Amino acid sequence: MAATGIQARFACSVGAFTLDVDLDLPGSGLTALFGHSGCGKTTLLRCMAGLQAADGVMRVNGDEWQSEGAGNSGSRPVHQRPLAYVFQETSLFPHLSVKRNLMYGYTRIPQSERQVSFDKAVEWLGLSHLLERMPVKLSGGERQRVAIARALLTSPKLLLLDEPLSALDHNSKQEIMPYLEALRDNLAIPMLYVSHSTAEVARLADHIVMMDKGRVVAQGPLQQIMARTDQPFGLEEDAGVIIDATLSERDERWHLWRADFAGGHLWLRADHGLAIGQHIRLQVLARDISLALSKQTDQSIQNLLPATVDEVASEVSPGTSMVRLLAGRTPFLSRLTTRSVHTLAIEPGQQVWMQVKSVALVD
Repeated sequence: MAATGIQARFACSVGAFTLDVDLDLPGSGLTALFGHSGCGKTTLLRCMAGLQAADGVMRVNGDEWQSEGAGNSGSRPVHQRPLAYVFQETSLFPHLSVKRNLMYGYTRIPQSERQVSFDKAVEWLGLSHLLERMPVKLSGGERQRVAIARALLTSPKLLLLDEPLSALDHNSKQEIMPYLEALRDNLAIPMLYVSHSTAEVARLADHIVMMDKGRVVAQGPLQQIMARTDQPFGLEEDAGVIIDATLSERDERWHLWRADFAGGHLWLRADHGLAIGQHIRLQVLARDISLALSKQTDQSIQNLLPATVDEVASEVSPGTSMVRLLAGRTPFLSRLTTRSVHTLAIEPGQQVWMQVKSVALVD
């Protein structure tokens, strides 16, 4: 097995299905475990933590946590695995202040082994004004931020998050998202994040593992997996791509932002909370891209991009086809009627113009 990254193979019977997975994941960034409820996401996380007995192998950046053997016979017990596990429920110590909750794990790690400083954890999770509060005085989002910071301060080599936002209301989820983005961008520790929310995955994930009935149906970098023409779980209706972009210009007259990406640029409606030079994520749905064989300027769609047809998947649903395109190195999807594909004679290698009707900022 490779010396870097996370390699994991597990097999075990759980309830109505058998978990059987083989993963090779990045050794940094945020990997989302995504799928319908009951597909085995949490079971997989528990196997990684050593909480669920399973045949298999696991290695984290060259450190072997489990070797071949029946059940957990070739496995480190959970207390010997340098990981942190954040559950749906925060389980803060109710009799300790926020600061003392954070210090509980931090002071038990030898100074030479600390990977995250107390001040950094407080900064990344925005907790400086909460340190003297008691848990009962915190909102749901604040409690979850404290729980994540407390986990980080144990200096784990792997951070596991099991649907950490599922118990929060919409406003609390929006409040905590920027802090999770900050962790993804700054933390050297790999994170595995369980979710069945496409919005959370689109905003946070670098890498994605899609699961169904205990098995992996797709895994890879988020942008590549989202740009597949064969959408797992029948997601053709909401198929689309996620694009990393940088804001380069603000058009004050028309209240628009120009977002540059590897392959061109797109205009989107201005948001006063953004700034030139800011890195953002954009979502472009397949149903919002139409194709033309020549550049059409006498129409209302302003985002026109030259592209090359990469793949055509016919009849992904009755009368509907999915076309994968490349604008430079960046993939896009266009959902067209099969009749349109036939009329325009769309085929791989063809040069076309994409007409992008709508671009959404992922937030």
